[in-house]
Amino acid sequence: MKIRSREVAVVIQGVIVVSTVPELLESKARCYAGSKAAKSLGRRHHQLLRATTTIGLFFIQEVETMCPAANSLQYRVLRIPRGVFTPQTPLYLDFLAPSTVRHSSRRCFFFSAKTSTRDVAEPAEPREPFEQNRSSSPSAKPRYVLSRAQRVYLDRALRVNQAGELAATLIYAAQKPPILRSHPHLRPLMKHMYDQEAVHFAKFNHLVAKHQVRPTAMYPIWEVAATFLGWSTAIMGREAAMACTEAVETEIGTHYNEQVSTIIGWMKEAEQRGEEVDDEIKDLLALLRKTRDEELEHLDHAVENDSKEAKPYDPLVNIIRTGCRAAINISERV
Repeated sequence: MKIRSREVAVVIQGVIVVSTVPELLESKARCYAGSKAAKSLGRRHHQLLRATTTIGLFFIQEVETMCPAANSLQYRVLRIPRGVFTPQTPLYLDFLAPSTVRHSSRRCFFFSAKTSTRDVAEPAEPREPFEQNRSSSPSAKPRYVLSRAQRVYLDRALRVNQAGELAATLIYAAQKPPILRSHPHLRPLMKHMYDQEAVHFAKFNHLVAKHQVRPTAMYPIWEVAATFLGWSTAIMGREAAMACTEAVETEIGTHYNEQVSTIIGWMKEAEQRGEEVDDEIKDLLALLRKTRDEELEHLDHAVENDSKEAKPYDPLVNIIRTGCRAAINISERV
């Protein structure tokens, strides 16, 4: 059976048109997604799609009947390629859109705001803990840049401070039930001291996370030890509980005072060299001063509430202070 070239061309064109219709219908349906007429339009498209599919099968069968060699045409049908998502792509609900659509909206969280002339986002350089901003105008003072040893010191300081404030909150939390049962008038004082310790703990948690400082690995042990210390001294009586507060706050206040003195020394050196200290260092110094003063305030409250009357006072205070110093040294390194 001879096949005219014109008939074959018509059949091939029919196959191409039928193969592209579903793609066109699908893109058209996207454009109308969310409109009031979407439901009725979808039914019309569905009916038209079924009709074109039937016509397509008829054309393919005719090709197979007229020319077996043309069977490969159904595997080489020209299709309109799916375009890459562009800004003109219809918007979907964000939780229904594929990840490729949502990726561009999340890019601002992983790249800096500075872009090139082609609007291509450049990755932001990672910021080291307590790294100063070195970009400044020629007339401004040069920035004070921390050395590696100074950054290590601040890492250890934040790690110890976080662990110390955790222990303080747990000590007060364990002391409150026994103390308040026998001395209800101390409720405002205990709440005041606990609330201040909770604020300290939250602030150092924020700094540890911000500067990516590794917390101490002794967290579980310090939790148990602090809870036991607070509960056991409260069971011994109000005076023993206040003696515990006096011992702990003495060591913590001394430790904060050492950190304040160290940072003030750095700032004096920077001033002598004509360098400007970054605001983060100044803010940290202000936080350490405020925290130290509040810890020493707790020490005064303990003395006012007969901490010296605890029995036995000297052994109890010395043991607690020795334990606090050991915990500080361990938390700096572990």
